[in-house]
Amino acid sequence: MGKGGHNTQIEEINQELVNTNVSKSAPYRLPTLSEIKVKLPAHCFRPTVRESVSYVVKDIIYVIITFFIMYQIQKIFQFGFLLFPIYWYIQGTLYTAFFILGHDCGHGSFSFYPLLNDILGTLLHTWIFTPYYTWKLSHKHHHKNTGNMDKDEVFYPQRNVVYEPSYLDKLLLWLPGIGWFYYLKYGYCPRNVDHYNPFEKLFTRHVLGVCCSLATYTGMLSLMYFLASSFGLVNLIIYHLIPVFFFASYIVIITLLHHTDIDVPWYADSEWNNVKGQLSTVDRHYGHAHSLIHQIGTHQIHHLFTKIPHYHLEEATSHFRTAFPHLVRTSDEPILVAFARMFKIFCKQRGIGNSDIRVFTYKQENTATTMKNKSN
Repeated sequence: MGKGGHNTQIEEINQELVNTNVSKSAPYRLPTLSEIKVKLPAHCFRPTVRESVSYVVKDIIYVIITFFIMYQIQKIFQFGFLLFPIYWYIQGTLYTAFFILGHDCGHGSFSFYPLLNDILGTLLHTWIFTPYYTWKLSHKHHHKNTGNMDKDEVFYPQRNVVYEPSYLDKLLLWLPGIGWFYYLKYGYCPRNVDHYNPFEKLFTRHVLGVCCSLATYTGMLSLMYFLASSFGLVNLIIYHLIPVFFFASYIVIITLLHHTDIDVPWYADSEWNNVKGQLSTVDRHYGHAHSLIHQIGTHQIHHLFTKIPHYHLEEATSHFRTAFPHLVRTSDEPILVAFARMFKIFCKQRGIGNSDIRVFTYKQENTATTMKNKSN
């Protein structure tokens, strides 16, 4: 898969699906969600409040300890400030863990109690400047349309468009965190959604949750003003805001890499179905950070079954890979290398000139001069 891993069987299946006319009988039938689900242990679908909350408590403790250690180092040692980049990386990783726990809350995989999920999700996400409820709704839209180039939420290829990499694209390659906050405010063109606007069409049926979330967000901004006034803007930036930017970079990298690679198909709405779309995701391992960010790299099974809590994802994935090895998509390419490679390819190839394309895949820049895209 990609440059890191490789799965020939699923590539052959995809090529069969791409080359098969609608009038022909399908040479391969993907399993249904029910057929996949019966192969997974039943307990993987049952979160417990105790276990879920334990991760919240542990992550909060880790964040406090990390802050305290860095504060003491800077206070005691003359050149302690030289260790700030390490602090930013560690704290930014832990803030990403906050986001993943809030992400579980948004999916209802944190617990069986919606109110508990929304309260904790709001608190966790607001600390890292993410409007929980509006993001929850747009993220559900993404899951309902994964791999659908006509309806997905972000990083989808676009037909009838010719793109040239812009200055913003080049900036995002080096500072991907900017893209997260740009997305929250402006969405992803041309299907723009402002996550700070409660009157967006996507949010209007959820007025109470959206308003409570945005009110909490406003309270967080007030808290930030108080902290800056009391301890100095510089301290707020170096101890909190830069780690938030590191978290934002994680999210952009994760989002792109789990849905974008050379042989990952994007379907026109006429060709898309739920199973095909959810299987068009890639599992990646984040090395020493993998467990810290709660195994979000095990992405295929998460997309197939969003109700599985993060602490059961790897067990469920193991059973899925055993039962359906031909459906597995993995990559062991180093994360930053993969991001740099695929982001450049994405920027150059995301515009599809042919409006009739019904299945699209990206190509390696150094192996062809035309986009690899086929239509049924």
